[in-house]
Formats: sequence, C-alpha cells, structure tokens
Amino acid sequence: MPEGTINVTVWGENVHDRTNEEVKSIYPDGMHSTIAASIRKHLGDAVSVRTATLEQPEHGLTQDVLGSTDVLTWWGHMAHGKVEDEIVTRVHQRVLEGMGLVVLHSGHLSKIFTRLMGTTCALRWRDDDSETVFTVNPGHPIARGVPAAFSIPQQEMYGEYFDIPQPDELVFISSFKGGEVFRSGCCFTRGQGRIFYFSPGHETYPVYHQAEVQQVISNAVEWVYQPDKHRYATTSCINSPLGWMNS
Repeated sequence: MPEGTINVTVWGENVHDRTNEEVKSIYPDGMHSTIAASIRKHLGDAVSVRTATLEQPEHGLTQDVLGSTDVLTWWGHMAHGKVEDEIVTRVHQRVLEGMGLVVLHSGHLSKIFTRLMGTTCALRWRDDDSETVFTVNPGHPIARGVPAAFSIPQQEMYGEYFDIPQPDELVFISSFKGGEVFRSGCCFTRGQGRIFYFSPGHETYPVYHQAEVQQVISNAVEWVYQPDKHRYATTSCINSPLGWMNS
C-alpha cells in the first residue's frame, strides 16, 4: 500500500449480501463494497482501502493484513458466532496497540465489540421505522460536514437501554417514531486504540448509500487513525523504545 495513506480494511460478514434477495438488490456487490467505495470517494488519496469477509481464510484478517491495517471497519449480524476466537483475539490485540476500529450497526453484538466493551452491548430493537440523527457534539471531528440533524427514511429502531460503558464522547443521538432514543454515535479508547460505534445501517434498507451516513463513516476513519501509534509489533513489544511488554 502507498506510504502516507490511511490503510483501511473494511470487514463485512457478507452473509445477507449473498443469501437475501432484498439485500442483494440494494447492495449487489455487498455492503462491504459500498462502504469501501464511499470511504474512497470521501477521502480520496488519503486512504488505501481493501475489503475482507467472513468466508475468506482467517476471515480475511491474517497477521499480515492486520499488521498493515491502520483502521478496521466492522459490520456483522447473523454470523457473529462463526467468527473464530483466534481472529477476535488478533483484532483485539491490534486495537490495544493502536489500530482504529469503526463498528457499524449490528456489529454491536460482535465478539470484538463485546470483548472491548466488557458488557453485553444488548439493546432494544424493532424493525420498520424512520430515524432522526442529531449531532450533539458539533465540534467533534466525526461531526465535520454533518448537519445538526438528518433523517434516515427507513431504518431499524435501536433503543435504550444500550448496555455499553459510558462513552468517552457522545457525538450523535437518534430518535424514532415510537419516541425511543438511542446513543447512536459513541467514542471509546481501549489501550492505545480509538473506537467509534455508529448505529445506522440495517441491511434491508439503503442506509449506506446515504450521503450523511457516508460522511460520518469517513470522518470516523480519519478520527480513529493515529499515525504515531498504529505500528507497534503484534507479537512482542519488549524491545520497543517505550519498553512495553506483552505477557
């Protein structure tokens, strides 16, 4: 990958995308491809983007891939349990070392997010709603170029209580027709790594084609990226200038 760029790996479960005709009609090349294309569109030469999916060997997240990944985005839903624990441990270690992580929609129940949060990450939900996303921290870099409020015409409702630790920063809150509210854009730090969770993105609706959602995700990629922290060794830091040890 070119020097001086943010190396992004977009991970998608890619199960609904191949098996559900409704999802295939919205994302014919898979949600991961749409997300990757939108990051390229918004960030241009500042990024080099590749994709990885569940069905690939090691879920596409080999040591070499993760070792050269600055930012990983994660979308999963129906196959969380099929993600191998060894790969989850590998991703977890990279986040602690400084790799950025952007977790999307139903990725809240992924093994990697629940491990990093240390809670169930459960929430209330129902289908067939509309969502209004409010920017509650307009000075945050992830809110750059995002309206004070924007609507998603079709969306799955995610509602409180959302069983996560208190976010370091809250950037977005959403409301729904039923009166529910949700902390829809949350920032965390674990070890040296930055994490952003963003809830919009149900697979049977064209949410990832929406400009505001694409802007948020691209901004999040830039925010979780930390060029001075992302290249610590994945096996041992004993000989690092900082004297860090993994044991």
